[in-house]
Amino acid sequence: MARFIAGIAAAAALAMTGTASAGSVISNDMSRCSAGEGPAVKVVVQGIKSSTGKLRVQTYPATKAAWLAKGRWLQRIESGARAGTMSFCLPVGTAGNYAVAVRHDKNGNGSTDISSDGGGFSNNPSISVLNLGKPSVGKVSFYVGSGVTTVTINMKYM
Repeated sequence: MARFIAGIAAAAALAMTGTASAGSVISNDMSRCSAGEGPAVKVVVQGIKSSTGKLRVQTYPATKAAWLAKGRWLQRIESGARAGTMSFCLPVGTAGNYAVAVRHDKNGNGSTDISSDGGGFSNNPSISVLNLGKPSVGKVSFYVGSGVTTVTINMKYM
């Protein structure tokens, strides 16, 4: 289990190293995920362990070159963490294939602390230490149509 969580943390660290010039840092406007809106991704994050630190949710184009690559994310929402379940709305420009990465920086220091921070990905794939916790884009990608697509991510912690 420790290797699994270490892999999640390593992948979450990779996922969160993009810069603001990579995509857009947006606010969490849930009205953009209401009926008749879209294309957008409603991300439901379950299993957040504490109400401390920050949660970061990022969308990526579902391509091998872009997935978890530094500076290749499309949209990012940063929010204070709340234990339990939180929802986020990430509009996307067009219908297509996307992927989502989530990181919980429990102490808010901006660094990945393997012993405490958590992470997760769309489709909740198994993580292997052999690939440094970075699941393949094929395991995390999903299709977003003209409306709102809901994705549930289960957080993993050490």
